[in-house]
Amino acid sequence: MRALILGTLLLFCLAGAANAHPHVFVTSVSELVYDNQGRITGVKQNWTFDEAFSSYATQGIQQSADGSYTREALAPLAETNVENLKDFGYFTFGKLGGKELLFRPPVDYYLTYASNVLTLHFFLPLSSPQMQGQKALALQIYDPTYYVDFELADDNPVSMTGAPQGCALNIIRPTPPSDAQKQAALQLDEAYFSALDENKNFGAKFANNIQVNCP
Repeated sequence: MRALILGTLLLFCLAGAANAHPHVFVTSVSELVYDNQGRITGVKQNWTFDEAFSSYATQGIQQSADGSYTREALAPLAETNVENLKDFGYFTFGKLGGKELLFRPPVDYYLTYASNVLTLHFFLPLSSPQMQGQKALALQIYDPTYYVDFELADDNPVSMTGAPQGCALNIIRPTPPSDAQKQAALQLDEAYFSALDENKNFGAKFANNIQVNCP
């Protein structure tokens, strides 16, 4: 079986590993961060997990009197999550002017719990700040193997902070999988996604695309 998305997913994934359709569902909210020189510095990610995964992931964690979980109680889980993200490119893929952007490990990470679901918050810094100018910035959020389904939030899924004046944000949501694609995915197993071929990027078909163009 391929390496797991999050450290806490092991038993959860083993229960359904025979099928390759998504087993974890994430609602994503992103913020593109620019510095005072107008350079893109990284992306703030806020990923809300589905209720089933949230319930599984919090097993054994001390609850507060009101049945919720404090940030402190969730800290070890947050650390495990971000450490494992590296193996999957943080599910965040970017290009500036057609050139691939490199990211450093997440910082300022933590988990919150509300309405029975977990949300992972973190800042994903670029390896170095980049002056965008008139080069197109393209960002995609997805799991290449389609084990995790990322969906942009309905309201304000992407924002910019500190961007140069006149920069325009464009969001392109993926076309939902057809019935035929869903059925095909149900027939695929882990060996399919472990193959060193074009199948390694199956999830790109359903990637969320974020584009920024500046004057």
